[in-house]
Amino acid sequence: MAKKPQKIKFPSELRMDRVGGDWVVIATGRAKRPEMFKKEKEKGKKISQKDCPFCDLDKQGEPILAFNNGKEVISANINANNNWTTIVVPNKYPAFIPYDELNEQIEGKLHKKMNAVGFHEVVITKDHNKHLAQFSIEKIKEVIDVYQKRYLMLKGKKFVNYISIFHNHGFQAGASISHPHSQIITAPLIDIDLQAALKRAKEYYEKEHECIYCVLNEWERKIKKRIVFENADFLAMCPFASKTAFEVIISPKKHFPYFEEIKEEEKWNLAEAFKKVLYKIYKGLTNPDYNFYLHTAPCDSLNYDYYHWHWTILPKTSISAGFELGTKIEISTIEPEKAAEYLRNI
Repeated sequence: MAKKPQKIKFPSELRMDRVGGDWVVIATGRAKRPEMFKKEKEKGKKISQKDCPFCDLDKQGEPILAFNNGKEVISANINANNNWTTIVVPNKYPAFIPYDELNEQIEGKLHKKMNAVGFHEVVITKDHNKHLAQFSIEKIKEVIDVYQKRYLMLKGKKFVNYISIFHNHGFQAGASISHPHSQIITAPLIDIDLQAALKRAKEYYEKEHECIYCVLNEWERKIKKRIVFENADFLAMCPFASKTAFEVIISPKKHFPYFEEIKEEEKWNLAEAFKKVLYKIYKGLTNPDYNFYLHTAPCDSLNYDYYHWHWTILPKTSISAGFELGTKIEISTIEPEKAAEYLRNI
């Protein structure tokens, strides 16, 4: 008889919005008293290297993966001070944790919830003060190597149906610790934004027998109005319907559904595209806060050959107000054509 999994207290709960159809994470393990939200604006100040938790590996969990100047280092041999340049550790305050059952429940007639089962990891680059826009192409390539390696290690785990890789730069973008770092979160479900994109891509492919992203990329390369940078493998552009001012999408020129299948030469060219775009944003917009995230085909064993993976970079150039929040319609204060021209010329 199989041993019943031990009951544990989850740091988060997944709840479904029955009207909108999307899921939200209720981070009960990070619960705050209402009055604590008054102090949020006081945060975000740069902390010294001496006080930084990411500069002292003894304050983190057991390393999961480490690289030192482009080469993988055996985790057990990591010296906290010297022989690593990019490292992956478990998030000390995870939103998702591994477990053997989802424990799906219905509350009342409509409300649905389940355990927030998954993995939550932090990708830390060593330099306390230097962020990605200031990195060399070699250092950005190393970060991409880490993203890919962890993706490949996580995709076969139980209840891992989607893997989110994202980077928050600056307090207004959600980075509570100023030391540069990215995060990797796995989830048993697919968010509604990606679901909608998958649905539209599939419908277009079934009707036109071609990838909607490839068609968009081909048009952008033809008119050249919204291109910020391109090389042999990647196109960086301000999209026609930009969500925010200076939004940039980095997309493979060839049709690829799955990020984790990226090849060595393509990783070098992706690193170059990131370097060029992030530096242009850094210099042209005076180092704004920003988010970037990966959208790739889910790893739930279904066929997504019609999809086309890409990275989205969203500078924080304005604050969403009542209209944007109430209607889910974003207002961008510059035409993407002008934004692309500005960034292109930096």
